[in-house]
Amino acid sequence: MAKPTGIAKAELLTAAKQCLVNNGIEKFTLKAVAEQAGVTQGTIYYHFKTKEQILLEIIQSICEDSWRELSVVSKEFIQIALQSAKSRYENNVFYHKLFFTLIVIGFNNPSIKQQIADILKSENESLFKAISKLWEKSPIEGVSLESWSIFFNALMDGLALQVMVLEDFPIDQFYEELEKIIVTLYQLGK
Repeated sequence: MAKPTGIAKAELLTAAKQCLVNNGIEKFTLKAVAEQAGVTQGTIYYHFKTKEQILLEIIQSICEDSWRELSVVSKEFIQIALQSAKSRYENNVFYHKLFFTLIVIGFNNPSIKQQIADILKSENESLFKAISKLWEKSPIEGVSLESWSIFFNALMDGLALQVMVLEDFPIDQFYEELEKIIVTLYQLGK
């Protein structure tokens, strides 16, 4: 297949994100992405072998953008990080709905499962780097900073699941209380 010209892979990802927002994951197709981008389906297939591959790249792009925003660890890091996590639950929980859908697909697809694992590892590493800058030591003796990073990552994903499933989840109250917990842990780790 000849290399298509005129549109970069990043532009196709942008069109795919817009397509997901407009149509939802249930109606997401490579044909719809091609229409959104104004290209042929062949162009989409040149860059992405499957629908799942483009969805994984969207997830990875969102994760990288989020961690780039949080790469500067400052005094306000905890509030910024919590606001970033909370904002992922807005807009009909788009990010996590997509993420969990891909996890389910990954149960029967080793390639997707590995790519999801790589995303989780990357998130855990980013959290570890941030926590290492915030804490001189773990606030609980015998609990490593690596374990804290995994714990916080799992906590955010678990909260997303509850927000998606429980219509009356008290998100604002919970985040106010979660911030108090994390600030207390932060002070213990100083």
